Parts: sequence; structure tokens; C-alpha cells
Amino acid sequence: MNVGDVLERSAHVERINLVMYAGASGDFNPIHWNETFAKAVGLPDVIAHGMYTQAQLGTLLVELAGGDPGRILSFSLRFSAPVVVANDGGAELELRAEVVAVEDGVASVSMTARSAGVDVVKDAVATLRVA
Repeated sequence: MNVGDVLERSAHVERINLVMYAGASGDFNPIHWNETFAKAVGLPDVIAHGMYTQAQLGTLLVELAGGDPGRILSFSLRFSAPVVVANDGGAELELRAEVVAVEDGVASVSMTARSAGVDVVKDAVATLRVA
């Protein structure tokens, strides 16, 4: 793992993914599956769970860590915008992780997630133990 190493992936999100995530997480808030409810509370449409987005970045981190989730030492972010998941077509998440420093066997990673041209996370950082 070297400074400048980059992984980029896209993840297509459909509403069925949100329903499955709700079942796994226990978060059945209707803003994540009921369009009428989401719009009634002022959202543009159904939105993805924030933790679903974070999980997609986590998958990218595991890949950067050579498939070993035990090498992830820390991982944090702030959500800055919702991922709007339309009934027709879903949404695309553009994910990126870049190694920005390596020191004493620990890599610092900066990450981004974008959807519909908007940054949906801020201050997304992680540290990984270098193999």
C-alpha cells in the first residue's frame, strides 16, 4: 500500500436494496421505502440509509485492505446530502478511496461518495494497518 494508491467503484442502488438493508439493520423508517411518506416529510423521494452508503465505502476499504477487514483501524465520516433513490432507475453511488499517507505501518485513507453529482459524505477518513 503506497501513497497515491486509489480505488474507485460505482454502486447501483435500487429500492429493493434499501428494503433488504432495512431487514438486516432493523431500520424500517418509511423515508427509505415509502415514496408518499418521504415526500410528505419534505424529501424529494425515497432516500438511502446513511449507513447503507457508509457500508458501500466500507466494502471499498476492505478491498483496499487486501480483503482483510481486520486491517481497518478506524473509519469515520459525516453525511452531507441524501442519496435519492428514484423508483425508475434507482441511484448511482460513485465511491473513491485514496491512500494519502503511510507512516509506521499505518495508511491514512481519504474517501468520497457522490450521487447525482453531489458529495453525499464529508470528512470521510480511515486508517488501515499495512500488510
